[in-house]
Amino acid sequence: MYQTLKYEVKENIGYVTVSRPEALNALNKTVLEELYAVFTEISADDAVRAVIVTGEGRSFVAGADIAQMSKLETIEGRAFGIFGQKVMHTIESMEKPVIAAVNGFALGGGCELSMACDIRVASTKAKFGQPEVKLGILPGFGGTQRLSKLVGKGMAKMLIMTADMIDAAEAHRIGLVDKVVEPEALMEECEAIAKRIAANSPLAVAMSKTVVNAGFALDIHSGCSLEAEAFGSCFGTADQKEGMAAFLEKRPPVFQNK
Repeated sequence: MYQTLKYEVKENIGYVTVSRPEALNALNKTVLEELYAVFTEISADDAVRAVIVTGEGRSFVAGADIAQMSKLETIEGRAFGIFGQKVMHTIESMEKPVIAAVNGFALGGGCELSMACDIRVASTKAKFGQPEVKLGILPGFGGTQRLSKLVGKGMAKMLIMTADMIDAAEAHRIGLVDKVVEPEALMEECEAIAKRIAANSPLAVAMSKTVVNAGFALDIHSGCSLEAEAFGSCFGTADQKEGMAAFLEKRPPVFQNK
């Protein structure tokens, strides 16, 4: 179905693999279009409760496709950036939690893709960076905005303006990565996290993601007000009744996502 992606669902987990290993999985127009399509598909699929995104071969995503970008003029470049931002926003704002399994290079658009995910687990072989200024451009798929929120304004400026590439340990130290594991344990660790998430109430997980994302841009009082509304709404759901009944009855809950 997809030319540049591999997609499958196993045990309530969706697996999205960017598959252009000959180009280190660089994001060209087709990849971006297919990422948008697959995440739109996932959003509508109640069978999927968590998603893992990775890259085929030795790279997660080594950036946007420079050969394609080199031919763009101002209007086309702006449109390419806006669509890239749309794709990343779709991933970030969808209700399903998304885990980035960063197996190798996550540069430029690849770093931006990882930052649009909710949780980032990196192999010890992973490399991160926003090298766009070396090409006479700047991060265009949300990198200038998400990086500063994850690592702080000063560190974001340092990485963007120097175009430095950092390893997984440094990415973890500054907060760009949530966990670092050996390469052979990467998918196993991501699957373990995804399964723990998938065992919980899909509605509560979705609300948690929404409130954390929305509250990040609010003051503490506004954020807590948003939280209170979401918290209260949970008590009108079948999942809340089932979750609490299962706890009191000392049995595993069976959530229905309603």
